[in-house]
Amino acid sequence: MRYKTYLKLAANILFHSKIRSWLTIIGIVIGVGSVVTIMALSDSMEADMESKFADLDMTAITITPGYNKASSAMGHKSVGETSSSTNTELTDKDVMALKLVGNIDHLYGQISGNEDVYYLGESAGISITGVDPQVWQYTTSYTAVSGRLLEPSDNYVAIIGDRVANEIFDQPVNLNQVITISGKSVRVVGILEDGDNDNGIIMPIDAAVEIIEDAETDVYDSIIVTVNDVDNVETVVEDIEERLMISRHVTERDRDFTVTDSKSQLDSMSEMMDSMSLFLGAIAGVSLIVGSVGIANTMFTSVMERTKDIGTMKAIGAKNRDILMIFLFNSAMVGLVGGILGIILSLGLTSMLPMLGLTIMRSSAGSSLSLDLMLIGISIAIFVGVISGVVPAYNASKMKPVDALRYE
Repeated sequence: MRYKTYLKLAANILFHSKIRSWLTIIGIVIGVGSVVTIMALSDSMEADMESKFADLDMTAITITPGYNKASSAMGHKSVGETSSSTNTELTDKDVMALKLVGNIDHLYGQISGNEDVYYLGESAGISITGVDPQVWQYTTSYTAVSGRLLEPSDNYVAIIGDRVANEIFDQPVNLNQVITISGKSVRVVGILEDGDNDNGIIMPIDAAVEIIEDAETDVYDSIIVTVNDVDNVETVVEDIEERLMISRHVTERDRDFTVTDSKSQLDSMSEMMDSMSLFLGAIAGVSLIVGSVGIANTMFTSVMERTKDIGTMKAIGAKNRDILMIFLFNSAMVGLVGGILGIILSLGLTSMLPMLGLTIMRSSAGSSLSLDLMLIGISIAIFVGVISGVVPAYNASKMKPVDALRYE
């Protein structure tokens, strides 16, 4: 027989058992729809994460006061037996100690705080960050869409985020406008592009110390380090931990600082997302298993119902291979129809998720199903259909013509 004949006979079997076939197909639809939707969500989350980390400096390391296992594990590692909530200050002494660590390009301390900012009679609490402009300009990935970034000679000037410039106050804060913070007049010299510290203000640390409440000279909320090569980040993190423990006279048990790096944060998030996607995919895969059992059951029933037909075909010259192929085509066709409908279901689900407030889909603009995912989904459905139909089809092919014709 030709493949066209196999296809025609398989379709005939499918259409003459509509209710049973469609009940079987529903299982495949749910399974494929679930698996493909989860794969689409995973791709969307990965794309969203990559976009967030795209502008992040993978050579950057941040040291903050206080230590706990959770924050250390997210940034680099957690080997301490205990956690500490001590908020010991970072000072110039720590900066001097870190200058002895190799493979470091830049190093500076910064402070931060939330202060009331006044502009044209209005006030708003805004995050203020004080940085060393001599070093910060070489380490930042921020871009000024208007004006400029901080320069070494700057004092009471600031660069502001897009939302501070255009949304927080009734009137936009334009370039060279003056804002008032803690009674000090600060001139705006730069406005950052959308997405770069939108809700904050960045200014030289010397001026920030005078503006931020409780800030002290040579005392920092964090120390920023950039490494000369991303491949050296892990080594530098270990060297920093060792150097600071010596200079601060602490051990791993009573450690009072945390070291985090962007590269390890990205790796940790990727691993966590992969694990979550695998777990959700395994749950959705259960639906495919149920669907495959349904296909196998339907195929066994079809073989029993068509035992005499099988005998007749064999009596007029059909070979075992012909019978096998007819029923395999039938099971593959069930998988194909279920796969196509499953893709349609997945398209509906992925387009509805943003409407339900799941902003996790925002990176894909409301539709995250690529052509590759669709083809994968249909291929999975056909594969499940064929595998589920192998045993029933094989049994059918091995029937003896005489026995099949006698079957009641």
